[in-house]
Amino acid sequence: MGDSRGGFQAARRLIDLAEAVRASPELPRTALAELLAAHGERPADLTEESFPEASAAELRAAARRMAAVLAERDEDRAAGALNVLFEECGTRPRLTRHDGHPWHLHVDRGEEAGWGDWFLASGALALAQLLTEYGRIAWGACAAAGCGRFFLATGPGSARRYCSSGCATRARVAAHRRRKREGEV
Repeated sequence: MGDSRGGFQAARRLIDLAEAVRASPELPRTALAELLAAHGERPADLTEESFPEASAAELRAAARRMAAVLAERDEDRAAGALNVLFEECGTRPRLTRHDGHPWHLHVDRGEEAGWGDWFLASGALALAQLLTEYGRIAWGACAAAGCGRFFLATGPGSARRYCSSGCATRARVAAHRRRKREGEV
């Protein structure tokens, strides 16, 4: 979803928020608001009145829930989890363009829906778009020992297992050393 025209990137927002909450489970409301603002949310929607601590708690819980979907490697289970989220959130997507972004699918945070429901619905929509566009899971959690960072795998080629070339290299070197040790024993 790397739109070179500066398009809205809901999948990148999802990854960044889920990773931030995983790294710091009680990420402060102000840090969440800054992260949301960095992804195009309007500052007026992120004030302490519009986005109070209770809303931040909902958003943190939703980010933890989306982390489970981001860690899923099986396409059928991922699709099933996304369908459950669509049904639970009961929101409908619509096409919109705002704040200089080109047309994109959007789910609104309605009066009755909180920040958590909005995040679950918009995150599920972003992942569903990736799954249908690529015909495979185009996201994941790094398979390198001690890492586990979330990443998007929207480039060409086969599905990725690592968040970066650095993690892939470390994993290959560790596997090579392990095989060499086992062969020498």
